[in-house]
This record gives sequence, C-alpha cells and structure tokens, in this order.
Amino acid sequence: MTKKQDVEFHLPSLEHRQFRDDEFWKEIPGWENIDRETFADAKWQLKSSIRKVEQVEKVLGDKVSKELMDDIRAGQHITPMNIRITPYVFSLIDWDNPIDDPLRKQFLPLGSQFLPDHPYDMGDSLAEDVDSPVPEIVHRYPDKVLFLPITICPVYCSYCTRSRLIGGSTEAIPKDTYGASKAKWEPVFEYLKKHKAIEDVVISGGDAFMLTPEHILHIGRSLLAIPNIRRIRYATKGIAIFPQKILTDDAWYEAIRTVHQEGKAMGKQVVIHTHFSSPIEITRWSQLAMERLFSDGIIVRNQAVLQAGVNDDVETMVLLTRKLGWINVQPYYVYMFDMVPGCEHFRTTLREGIEIEKAVRGTTSGFNTPTFVCDLPGGGGKRHVASYEYYDEENGISVWTAPNVKPGEVFTYFDPIHKLSVEAQKRWGDEKLRKLMVEEAIKKAGF
Repeated sequence: MTKKQDVEFHLPSLEHRQFRDDEFWKEIPGWENIDRETFADAKWQLKSSIRKVEQVEKVLGDKVSKELMDDIRAGQHITPMNIRITPYVFSLIDWDNPIDDPLRKQFLPLGSQFLPDHPYDMGDSLAEDVDSPVPEIVHRYPDKVLFLPITICPVYCSYCTRSRLIGGSTEAIPKDTYGASKAKWEPVFEYLKKHKAIEDVVISGGDAFMLTPEHILHIGRSLLAIPNIRRIRYATKGIAIFPQKILTDDAWYEAIRTVHQEGKAMGKQVVIHTHFSSPIEITRWSQLAMERLFSDGIIVRNQAVLQAGVNDDVETMVLLTRKLGWINVQPYYVYMFDMVPGCEHFRTTLREGIEIEKAVRGTTSGFNTPTFVCDLPGGGGKRHVASYEYYDEENGISVWTAPNVKPGEVFTYFDPIHKLSVEAQKRWGDEKLRKLMVEEAIKKAGF
C-alpha cells in the first residue's frame, strides 16, 4: 500500500494583512504639527491639496533638493495633466527616494522621465468622442453606457486616459472642461429611456467624489427611475487616494448609501468602482473606509492600470490583489496602458501583461483575481490580453477584433518602442517601413 504523501503548498506571506497606521504625514515638514483629527477631515484634505510646484517646495522644505525641484518644474512643461494631490497621497510618497517611488511616479511627473510619444498615440485613444451619441455619454457596448457628468477629480493622475478633458488646460494641452450641470444631464436620461437595451450605467468623469450629495442623489434616482436600467456604478479613485471623504463627509456618504438602499429595494445594483494601482496606497485609512462601505452592503470593485515602475512585477501585483481582497475590494480589471500622449514611460509590452496575469492567477481565489485587459485603440472595447488575433512581438504590433462591439473592424495595439530591439526601433523610425509592418501584421492575422 502506497503511503499518502503530504502535499506541500507555496504558502504566501501575510504582508497583505498589514496596514500602515502611523502618523506618516508628520514626516512632511509643512504638516509636522497636523494632528490625526485634522488629517482625517475631508475638508482639510481638499483645502490642503498640492496644486502648484511652489507648494511642493513649501511643504517639503529641506527634504527636497534643488535638482529634484528643477526636474518637477520641467515635468510641468510636458505633462498633459495639472497637479492635484491630497496630503494623504503626498505623505505616502517616500521622499527619501522620490525618483523610484510608485506614488510620485503616478501623480508628480519629472521632466527627466518622459519619452517621445508613440507615432500612433491619440488624444482620444479609446474613441470615446466618436461613440458619443449625446454630450457626456459614451455608448459602445449594446447594454452599457459611460456617463461623464463632471471633469474634475480630487487627485489628477499623470497617466489619465481622458487627459484631453480632465483637470483644466496645461502648457502641453488646451482643454474644454466642464462642471456638473443638471440641465445638461436631461438629454442623457432621455437617451437612456429611449434605448431600452441599455441596462448598465457607469458614472465617471472626472470623479464621482467631486459630485455634491445633491448630484449623487439626483443622478442615482433619475437612473433608478428608468425601468431598463438595472446596474449603476459610481466610479471614483477616491477610496484609494482620499479615503477620509468616506469616513468624515457624512452628507456625501449618506447620499451614496441612500441610492444604494433605494436601488436594492427595487432589485437593482448600485456599486462603486475604484482605482488602486499600488499596494502602498492601501493603509488603515483605506481599511476603515471599506469597513464603513461593507457594513452597509455596498460592493466595491477595483480597476488598476499596469504601469512600468509602479506595479509591473509579479510580487507587487500579487500583493496588491491580496490586499484588496483582504479589505473587501474585489479586484476586477487590470488595464494595459492606453496609448495617450505624455505617457510612453508608463507603458509595458503586451507580453509583460500576459505573463504577469499568468503568474497572478492561482495565488488567490478566482473571483478575487483581476482580469487583465487591453482597451483597444479606436474603440474596440476591452479584450482579454491573450485574445489577440496576431502578435508580432519583435515589432510590438498586436492585431485584434471585437465581434460583438464593432463587427468587421480590425484594431491594433502597439508595444512601447523603447522596449523593442535596436533593430525594431530603427524600423519604427522609418515612417514608410512602420506602415508596412502594420499592414503585414494585419495580413498575417488573416485580414
């Protein structure tokens, strides 16, 4: 009789259960006298947010060198996004090593980090403007729309896919931004009533954190009143970069809770989609915010973006996934980086995305494992990273279709040129040759 062998599992560390809860903001000279109660206040967080380069220098004092400040100023001449960083996020940056810090990279660009834009990048990479039947609506999928009622956020991400709209004009990009307007939303509601196949509405922007309680209620109740709308998602990065609002802005929280309860009574889903991209963003404050949401039965899902130097290694992505699961945030998507201007230094190759997902899968429960997707340039929608029709890894060209989104169309996504071989980089430098390469890839895909 064969002796039964004990199965050896690769047991993970329990680091994902540890959350920073020290008074880390007191390491910033400008905030060393701020007590916990003040730091916890949502109004103080917004009022004290960093919006100008001069404020960076003022609050950091001798913790920042002249060389770094010059690099930050240089970044403001190039970046498509303005600065807006809550004290919470700013204090979590490792100011002893800001160059390599994942949060600094996301929210405070340096001039030295930028690379030339890809030849095929686009301001509206996802063709949202093309798929907009009425202002502030994107209708791409048969039963779902994206509603963009506002163009401001509590924090501006350097890698924003809507940098053409969000956060006001910069030296690099002029923008036509807009604020919340009930009058402008009426055509949206009318459109949803007429198109009865639509069941799902994502309220984004901008950021739902910047909608007033009145606006949260008005939008939520207007959508719930439409019979065909079954699912509502309020999208906000706020839980990741501004959890104090959940904890201390009771009027805003009560508005969200009310819409959720009213939706539940009608048999409809009202959830929140948030955006953690680094485990460093997850602290005891995040955990407390999620405890409040979870106690009221509000589901929160996460959508991260795969970013070079932020989360593009297996260890970091596994830790992020497990931390999210521990605080009851469901990891939902990890996006390949969109091909928007000013962001080439953030992008990874498609192969890197595929391999990281392969390694993450199996480290935790399937329902707590994010799906890695590529949101196709040109409006093909979200496709699983391994569902391409053809991938020329040497030249960094992938070919895709989206049969139930835009049947008959062919889409292409491109790896960052600086990650290709020297020979491939030379080919991309030749405009005629690059066109031939793309045509050849499409032909090999069978189109």
